[in-house]
Amino acid sequence: METIEADVVIVGGGPAGCTCALYTSRADLKTVILDKNPDVGALAITHQIANYPGVPSDISGEDLLTLMRDQAVQYGTDYRRAQVFGVDVTGDLKTVYTPEGTFKAKALVLASGAMGRPASFKGESDFLGKGVSYCATCDGAFYKGREVAVVGINKEAIEEANVLTKFASTVHWITSSDPKEEDLHAQDLIKQPNVKHWSRTRLMQIEGNEGGVTGVSIKNRMEEKNQSLGVEGVFVYMSGSKPITDFLGDQIALKDDGGVVVDDFMATTSEGVWAIGDIRNTPFKQAVVAASDGCISAMAIDRYLNSRKSIRVDWVHS
Repeated sequence: METIEADVVIVGGGPAGCTCALYTSRADLKTVILDKNPDVGALAITHQIANYPGVPSDISGEDLLTLMRDQAVQYGTDYRRAQVFGVDVTGDLKTVYTPEGTFKAKALVLASGAMGRPASFKGESDFLGKGVSYCATCDGAFYKGREVAVVGINKEAIEEANVLTKFASTVHWITSSDPKEEDLHAQDLIKQPNVKHWSRTRLMQIEGNEGGVTGVSIKNRMEEKNQSLGVEGVFVYMSGSKPITDFLGDQIALKDDGGVVVDDFMATTSEGVWAIGDIRNTPFKQAVVAASDGCISAMAIDRYLNSRKSIRVDWVHS
């Protein structure tokens, strides 16, 4: 099996990983990105990106990610499709194991994201990015004047449903049980004039066609038959977006919410290992935030590998 050595190995080819690679490659550090599948990340499945600075508002997440990846490769990044099944962070060289080969690097960057949960409902995976979303902050503006459904009773569901009330004509909030009386945020949501609460109700299926989501089928606990709702967006918050950390074992410290613990420079508790993007389980899961993480980590890595006392600037004043 092939063994490849590099200065930096990045696990994950999303906006965080690609930004980090762009900066480390420009710093003349041999950089390898290991990307399981460029088509399934949070950015890749986003139909339209309207709030990333400096790019057209009609660009798709997939196209934006392609631009990021191509830019990193242009500056020397070695981009590879590979499934990482394990790492060893002990020693000066960090080791990453894949079926395609073993990768060793002085610096390891964890950028595998937070899409690590299976689909909960029939039709969810079929219409992911075509009406099914896990981020109202990202996609809410696309549903201005339209009807949407929010599924879930946890804190994230309530917060995201509140975001959607600013855009959607009707927010159908579907919960399997009654919100607690003392949950003031839930009670305030129910009082919103454009919120219709479906309590003790299960989502049975997400329906649609080639154009995307057209509706959902729901079933109340007290009713015998299913009921159909005509909606164009479905926002699912059953178990949240789980950080993808299964390949780490117990080598890296995690927070109670499953996110990787980092300092201000994105360094983990293991020397020579950084974590960036949604794997940190940040409250704001935005492409621009992930890209910022990538930049911060890359500059810290450059300082770490070259024993610099300060961060090298990346601009020139004329």
